[in-house]
Amino acid sequence: MRKKFEYGPIIRTKRQEKNMKAKDLAKHLDITPAFLSLIESNQRKPDGDTLLKIQEILELERNDLTKKSNPDLESRTKEIVKISLLEDLDIRQEEAEEIVRINPKIAKALIRLGNDHKNKEHELEKKMHGKETIFPGEIVSDFIQKFENYFPSLEEFATKIYEKIKTNNRTRYLSLCDYLKEEHNIIVKDVVPQEEKLFSKIYYPEKKEFLLSDYLSLETKKLFAATLVAQLGANEIIKNYLNEFSFPSEVSKKVSKVALLNYTGAAIMMPYENFYNECVKKHRYDLELLRNSFEVSFEQICHRVTCLQNPKMKGIPLHMIRVDRSGNVSKRFSISGIELPRLSGACPKWNVYSAFSNPGKISAAVSRMTDGEKYVCIARRARWNLVGR
Repeated sequence: MRKKFEYGPIIRTKRQEKNMKAKDLAKHLDITPAFLSLIESNQRKPDGDTLLKIQEILELERNDLTKKSNPDLESRTKEIVKISLLEDLDIRQEEAEEIVRINPKIAKALIRLGNDHKNKEHELEKKMHGKETIFPGEIVSDFIQKFENYFPSLEEFATKIYEKIKTNNRTRYLSLCDYLKEEHNIIVKDVVPQEEKLFSKIYYPEKKEFLLSDYLSLETKKLFAATLVAQLGANEIIKNYLNEFSFPSEVSKKVSKVALLNYTGAAIMMPYENFYNECVKKHRYDLELLRNSFEVSFEQICHRVTCLQNPKMKGIPLHMIRVDRSGNVSKRFSISGIELPRLSGACPKWNVYSAFSNPGKISAAVSRMTDGEKYVCIARRARWNLVGR
């Protein structure tokens, strides 16, 4: 329960999302713009009637006003204040939380400036050592977090595709291949790569051919085929989402586009409503059962369960991290509030690392984080399909 009025920034953010000026909202509420400014800066608490009007005008649900501040933003702000540039300021964790609570835009600006500083340090290191050190997943994570890992227009597109290709209420690899041939005149070929030219997938638009390595698992082939369907049919939808985010470079924008293509591909394989019913109602988050039910990989299932953010069919807030034995993070996402490491340095006692010694087995543990919060964490070693020299 909140100890004090802290949701002024939520009201301001929602008003700005609706492109509503402060003076117009104040007029509807029959208060002065100055008093509304005090409300939005947490300096004044509106009475019950005013608060109800705010909810009605801005279409805010009660849980929108009572939910915790953006957990991932808090985590990133706490981390960025630890960089060497700000070390002498000795900013405490609770002070970082206060920045997020009072003005999330300032927190985002601080993160952006901090990341820019780190990138310049990385560039200097790159020049000194001759290698790339920037982790592109940083920007992807920020982009996905902005939309809380839920893209309704892409879900709608995926469901329409699924309705056209489903076989026995499932998305099959061959049905995806047939769809690509019938709708786009593209032939999908399973090819055994030659040693001198190893590959995972190659798309030849001019030849209308999509080559997939026969070394890949069926689950991966299915995802690649579904992703191509998304690339050919949902490009404009993806472009619209990308345009809503300020990317620091074209490279980060392209990487984020790949993330949305994969998101859409997974949604075609596991359409939202079907997945929600089986995940939440039928199998109660039994990941192995879900994996077998949808005929996908364990990692694909883990990724998909973090996407259940539809307000009308919402799942449990979950986090996901993909990390190697050395602690290098290649994918991360959090809606649960856990402070996931951005790059590396996770606690070696975390069951994420013990899972490497128990292949094929799900390891469960209760983790207590640095902020005192406890989380149930499960880990399993995933087998990657890496094709290359």
